[in-house]
Amino acid sequence: MPRRLKVHHINIVDRPMMRKALGGTIVGNTMEWYDVGVFGYLITTMGPVFLPEADKTVQNLFLLGTFAATFIARPLGGVFFGWLGDKIGRQKVLSMTLMIMAAATFVVGLLPGYSVLGIWAAVLLVATKLVQGFSTGGEYAGATTFVSEHAPDSRRGFFASFLDLGSYMGFALGAALVSVLQVTLGQPAMEGWGWRIPFLIAGPLGIVAIYFRLKIEESPTFQATLDARTSGEAEGAVEAKGPVAIIASHWQSILLAIVLVAAANTVGYALTSYMPTYLTATKGYDELHGTLLTIPILVAMAAAIPLTGRLSDRIGRRPVLWIGSLGTVILAVPAFMFIGVGEIWSTLLGLALVAFPLTFYVANLASALPALFPTASRYGAMGIAYNFAVAIFGGTAPFIIAALIASSGNDMMPAYYLVGTSAIGAVAVFFIRETAGRPLLGSMPSVDSLEEAHELVAGQDSNENLDLSKMPFDHTYESPAQADERQAGERQNRAGDRKTGTPD
Repeated sequence: MPRRLKVHHINIVDRPMMRKALGGTIVGNTMEWYDVGVFGYLITTMGPVFLPEADKTVQNLFLLGTFAATFIARPLGGVFFGWLGDKIGRQKVLSMTLMIMAAATFVVGLLPGYSVLGIWAAVLLVATKLVQGFSTGGEYAGATTFVSEHAPDSRRGFFASFLDLGSYMGFALGAALVSVLQVTLGQPAMEGWGWRIPFLIAGPLGIVAIYFRLKIEESPTFQATLDARTSGEAEGAVEAKGPVAIIASHWQSILLAIVLVAAANTVGYALTSYMPTYLTATKGYDELHGTLLTIPILVAMAAAIPLTGRLSDRIGRRPVLWIGSLGTVILAVPAFMFIGVGEIWSTLLGLALVAFPLTFYVANLASALPALFPTASRYGAMGIAYNFAVAIFGGTAPFIIAALIASSGNDMMPAYYLVGTSAIGAVAVFFIRETAGRPLLGSMPSVDSLEEAHELVAGQDSNENLDLSKMPFDHTYESPAQADERQAGERQNRAGDRKTGTPD
């Protein structure tokens, strides 16, 4: 006899807990991308610090290569922290990754330059960035997993999109800080010591972010999996798997995720981490304008991201991802043609044409990708898919684009590269399954209220978003009404104990 969905099977989202979880993950994501942004904006400034005897092109390629090298360590971090997050919990691992990431960023600001250690200064910079890349490997995969598991099914796209709002606000924060320092200190002072300030500020920022992250609780969806694993009610299905087992079980979804992440992040890193270098080294802007011109675009993009996340809850993830992929294919060449005009208005218009489809890309990956994998292996699968894609395609995009321009002498190479990667991304969108409004794989439905839970139970036979055959009915949740009743009983018991003198 088929199992029937009952109210106690449904997770009713605790809104205060949801807000706390969202805030705790956003601050960490902002911290991560603040560092990525600061490093990208200081590439032309840090080159003379670590390789003063090399020419400008070699300096830029070294710093871009160092930036790309951090992504070599990300897959290792993604595999390790993903496995650990599926084993001991998302919250513990996310706190750990943030601590390592903040400490590594702070250490960059303390590194001696070439004048003190010679070439070993450059070696230490690469080593520090590798440590940072290792910790970052567990950050985004864990954050998207964590928020997706906290969010109600009907609004997962909206809530998960706030992670990328935090990402691009982190970029904008880094750009604004670097711009202020460039204006107030001047380029000689920036190369002398001013470049250290943004990295050193990461220390106190990291402490604040860690404080917020330690306050969040484990997601109820994964907690149900842990409880089932502990009680042995769902043997095998809930055990944490190693990377080889995850790839063997979910290779098709992992492949689709890799292609989508590669396409979206190629556009993202081209706009954020490479664009200041492109405008300065290729288009003749000074360091200040190369940084400043990106700030209004990033702020506008961050503000629009929750809107496209909400749109995906209404019309589906796939249609919104179509806009991102095909929009990049259509707009990339005109965008770089406008940038090539060399006027501030045309550069801003070109940057906006790159940012427009990117907004539809990134706002939905945070909700679309975790939904491809079951709860027991979600963090691990996301760690593999996301970080291998970013390591091979996303983080290397600035270096690859700079090398293509250097070898061909064609300033339009960035546009052609974005067109190619997004054309492949569009193929992945065609094959990805729609997940908007549906429960996460390996989890029971999540809703906003007890009334919505009753409606879901009443309409389960006609609801196309429910597949009862794939639901873990051993996972049960306490409804708010049940929780209120239990807490009232506990209060009465404590009151009775105090009257009789019985210790708590």
